[in-house]
Amino acid sequence: MAERRGAEIDGAYAWWVAIASTLILTVSFGATYLISVALKPIALDFGWPRSIPSLGYALIYAGTGAGGILAGWWSDRHGMLAPALLATAAIAAGSLLSATSTSMLGFLLGQGLFVGLLGSGALFSPLMTNTTRWFFRRRGLAVALVASGQSLAGAIWPPLLRWTIEDYGWRQTMIGYGVVAVLVVLPLSLTFRRRAPRVEARAVPEVGRMTADGRVLGLPANLVLTLLGLAFVGCCVAMAMPLVHIVAYCTDLGFQAARGAEMLSLLLACAFLSRLGFGWLADRIGGLQTILVSSSLQAISLSLYTVVDGLGGLYVISALYGLVFGGIVPSYALAVRQLFPESQAGWRIGVVYFFGTSAMGLGGLLGGFLFDLSGGYHLAFVVGVAFNLANLALIGFFVWAMGRPEGPSHRAAAPLFSALKG
Repeated sequence: MAERRGAEIDGAYAWWVAIASTLILTVSFGATYLISVALKPIALDFGWPRSIPSLGYALIYAGTGAGGILAGWWSDRHGMLAPALLATAAIAAGSLLSATSTSMLGFLLGQGLFVGLLGSGALFSPLMTNTTRWFFRRRGLAVALVASGQSLAGAIWPPLLRWTIEDYGWRQTMIGYGVVAVLVVLPLSLTFRRRAPRVEARAVPEVGRMTADGRVLGLPANLVLTLLGLAFVGCCVAMAMPLVHIVAYCTDLGFQAARGAEMLSLLLACAFLSRLGFGWLADRIGGLQTILVSSSLQAISLSLYTVVDGLGGLYVISALYGLVFGGIVPSYALAVRQLFPESQAGWRIGVVYFFGTSAMGLGGLLGGFLFDLSGGYHLAFVVGVAFNLANLALIGFFVWAMGRPEGPSHRAAAPLFSALKG
């Protein structure tokens, strides 16, 4: 049985699992881009400052992170089918509740609890964790493909949503989105009736660096997990600035909302391509090293938003930004598998993505707050770059610690640990 199960690793059904997971995320992440495109119409409809619909975006991501921990634990024990079915119903219910709400509470409850916690939370990190169990040789590429569902959503949804919002309004658009989510995600969820392979440790070697005394890179395992999560915060706060506010930013500069939606779509179409490329790279150099490369390029490209405000230049920067940041999100799942054993993958990946998705929400909220504070987005982009630099410091430490010649599993991080204890 172990040999037959092991043969399924990297097999044909494994790739179908990855493709179905990608399509599910492509649909489920439409909810976040709906808020990005409808940010100003929602604010105008309710008479809110932009920070409130930005809070709806933040709550989706915070809920996605928190739900990922619970759903990761659940799927570790019972498989992905039940979480996927729950998510389908929750996304539809949350879209309907927010679309028909007449108060801030109803709108935010629909986005945060249903679309975020019970919806995307049961899909995002659990689907990537599930995919890591179906692959070994092509794990980086497969996880990057699944994570690219987020980018595909950004390439497909913004132009469509912009058109339907202008013709039918944001409320009708949100209801229609919920219907589409049920029609697409429900049948794809049946893919997970077949559980991920369970193989003996010797059948597929693992990379985890945890020692018998529960230490990773010379540090307590949970401290390493926390530092990895904080690193994710740094890059995701920065990442959210253009993703959430590019449409509103373009209209503030005097360009049509359609141009901003096109930029967002272009950015995320390029991100789809780059995620596949960085997935190929991660299979060769490792997840942490790929984060370092991609995050460094993200910091450079994000800084360009502070000095360019012409239409042509913004298209170029958006394309560049998409091409360089794509390796970040999927590589954190790979980094967890680099550092920790497979038996702990579900909840540890869920915890790390809780940091990341919460930071995406924080970045969107912070961008709206800084706009309300300063009257423009320049300060928001500068703050995003600062968060990105903090991320590079932490990831740089991890890469350095793994490469120490005296044995990264035991002594590489001893100086830092001594400082933390002190």
